Amino acid sequence: MPTYSGIWTPSQVMQQAGSGLWPGVTPPGQALYQGTQYGSGGSNTYTWVCPPGITSISVVCVGAGGTGTSSLSSSIEGGCGGGGLGWKNNIAVTPGNSYTVAAGNCFYTTTGGNGGDSYFISTGTVAGLGGRGGTNGRTGGSYTGDGGGNGGTGGFGIFGYPGNYSTSGGGGGAGGYTGNGGAGGDGNFSPGGGSAGASGSGGGGGGGGGGNYYAAPGYNGGGGAGGGVNVYGQFMNGAGGSAGDPPTGGAGGSLGSAGGNPTTGPTYGPIAGIYGGGGVNSFYGYGIGGNGAVRIMWQGPTPGTPRSFPNNAPDV
Repeated sequence: MPTYSGIWTPSQVMQQAGSGLWPGVTPPGQALYQGTQYGSGGSNTYTWVCPPGITSISVVCVGAGGTGTSSLSSSIEGGCGGGGLGWKNNIAVTPGNSYTVAAGNCFYTTTGGNGGDSYFISTGTVAGLGGRGGTNGRTGGSYTGDGGGNGGTGGFGIFGYPGNYSTSGGGGGAGGYTGNGGAGGDGNFSPGGGSAGASGSGGGGGGGGGGNYYAAPGYNGGGGAGGGVNVYGQFMNGAGGSAGDPPTGGAGGSLGSAGGNPTTGPTYGPIAGIYGGGGVNSFYGYGIGGNGAVRIMWQGPTPGTPRSFPNNAPDV
């Protein structure tokens, strides 16, 4: 008889649940749904079909981080907000029934925008909401559920062009399982004047460090992106990124709860950590946020073994 372990794709889950194609197969203990990092915003929507014999599940949702814009002004120069994280245990489900899942996307345009929301059934059941970005501000996303944390707020920046180059605040870290993501550091024109990003709490991602000024084409001198968070329960807190000193940009905030660290982007801006790290507003654009995700789990390696958030949610 075939067996399946690890995370199933949405199509595999839908095939298995109630289809009769693989009779006698023990259902896997989890399913993962991800948003698109290089997308056009909003959320990817899926249908999760409850497998046979499953009547209770636990879910964690991480919203996408905000993505920055290259159309800078004094009102939007700061970093972007990180995505919120929410989790909920013991959600009653019915075998064979279909349930809506949404996973937050990020923008991949020079105008940036808010990160998409992630939720199971509805934002009122369990959700991690997207961080603000683009021209919409710096606030981190909130959450719904039994517990979780808000995304970190992006740092302040200073608009100086054309008389001077502009600074950029760091991106906020993704929310944690029992605390908030770290706030991004502020930018400053003075050498060494930028501030470091704050560490996350409760397993949240660290905020990116503030940058000083754009001393050369590229993102040199720009703020660092926020750290992400993973979906396998609470681990360590993400550390805040150090401040930038020209011509070096602010460092990215580190991962929280085994999430992703920010990386260098394919164009000019840094890419925030997945899941849910906040991007940065960059004079040259493409300060991408971290995409969102939803993880559903219902049993451990041995059928019937309970798992729960925030501290008993291992992979299987």
